[in-house]
Amino acid sequence: MQISFSSAALPKTGAIILPVFDEAKPTAAFTAVDEASGGAVSRAMKASGFKAKTGKSLEIVSPGDLPNPFVFLIGAGARKEFDALAAQNLGGAGAGKALATREKSAVFALDGFSGGKLSDGALAARIAHGARLKTYRFDKYRTKEEKDDKPTLTKIAVNTPAKDAKTEYGALDKLGDGVFLTRDLVSEPANILYPDEFAKRCKKLTALGVKVTVLGEAEMKKLGMGSLLGVGQGSVRDSKLVAMEWMGGKKSDAPIALVGKGVTFDTGGISLKPAGGMEDMKWDMGGAGAVTGAMAAIAGRKAKANVVGVVGLVENMPDGNAQRPGDVVTSMSGQTIEVLNTDAEGRLVLADALWWAQETYGAKTVIDLATLTGAIIVALAHEFGGMFTKDDKLAKQLDAAGEASGDKLWRMPLTKAHDEMIKSEIADMQNIGGKGAGSSSAAAFLGRFIKEGVSWAHLDIAGMAWATKEKAICPKGGTGYGVALLDEFVRANFE
Repeated sequence: MQISFSSAALPKTGAIILPVFDEAKPTAAFTAVDEASGGAVSRAMKASGFKAKTGKSLEIVSPGDLPNPFVFLIGAGARKEFDALAAQNLGGAGAGKALATREKSAVFALDGFSGGKLSDGALAARIAHGARLKTYRFDKYRTKEEKDDKPTLTKIAVNTPAKDAKTEYGALDKLGDGVFLTRDLVSEPANILYPDEFAKRCKKLTALGVKVTVLGEAEMKKLGMGSLLGVGQGSVRDSKLVAMEWMGGKKSDAPIALVGKGVTFDTGGISLKPAGGMEDMKWDMGGAGAVTGAMAAIAGRKAKANVVGVVGLVENMPDGNAQRPGDVVTSMSGQTIEVLNTDAEGRLVLADALWWAQETYGAKTVIDLATLTGAIIVALAHEFGGMFTKDDKLAKQLDAAGEASGDKLWRMPLTKAHDEMIKSEIADMQNIGGKGAGSSSAAAFLGRFIKEGVSWAHLDIAGMAWATKEKAICPKGGTGYGVALLDEFVRANFE
């Protein structure tokens, strides 16, 4: 999608998108479009009883003398409450309307649309960002799609008098690249995106200046990663561990470690999942996808911080060599784990990935992301990622990043009682707790692999990596959740 900024007059072709504040005077752009239409726009607005509440819109077809085939009024709500996320959602709403037409271009007419909590340039940039995010499609495997079902929109212009809009958009454009990368990874079928292929896609980040290191099974075995390797031993696909380093800060600063669960397909192993819905388990690598996309965004905008992304990549399959319930494995940390359920595999992958990240990079701040438990969806539905941490300062930083980015988090309990749930009769710990508090006991398990003095948080994103219905800035499918969150967290606290 081509995104451009201009202060030129309104075009005579394509759709015009007019944001409108509720109960506010008409903007200069609205007045210009209305006059060009011979008053047709304002008459349509009055006749329909349109109120510019957030989320409301009005489609006007071939309005009066205007040569443009469509004008879309998009409600922006109250001016004083309008912020960056509202601007993004407005951009997504406008783009969504244009995508539903057969038009090749659309323009956001923003002259006079200002106020709220943003400068004019930042407002225009955020609208453009939201519009771009909405245009994402994963259609590479569609060979017989009807012509009318495929969007024709290829250009989105933002007409604004703000001279700094393009500059403001620069970092957001790189963030969009990261979100799209994550959506691509999460959307790929598991026969295409398996551990080795995922590692190859990580290697492409070298073009952005990222140093990429890939460990194979022999190297991981030598390091003692029995926890991670046990998960993948039933697959014909070799497991991998990938590190992506961006060192844009001071050489003396220890890097922030972002660690992602990358189970490229999860059958549950010997503890086999039900057949219904198993196809969704192609996106059980959503945490690794988010970390990879975040590294692309952070490196793309040349962040002045040291960040390393570590992803453990495995395929959990139930063949004759698969890990069995009751097996005991030894992790890289030396701690032993009784595997009571092979479908609680993500935490086994993260155990070694977390330890290796701390050992290798000396990270003092560690954030892991994983589509870890169905229990978190029971608790939070598809509205929040679950945040588990004992560090109140880190919790506040992550919560603020979630609010600013739109990738919302909700802090969940993590106490000694949850740690007690994973006591084993024959090993240092078992990989599942009891029937209750499954997400918290999983977090407690991961906490066993965090070194003393390290600030750590676990983010369970099982309900957020995939969307079954369209959202304001995202179509159905992979959401890219976590990319904007991590980018904002790094920007606000380490740059």
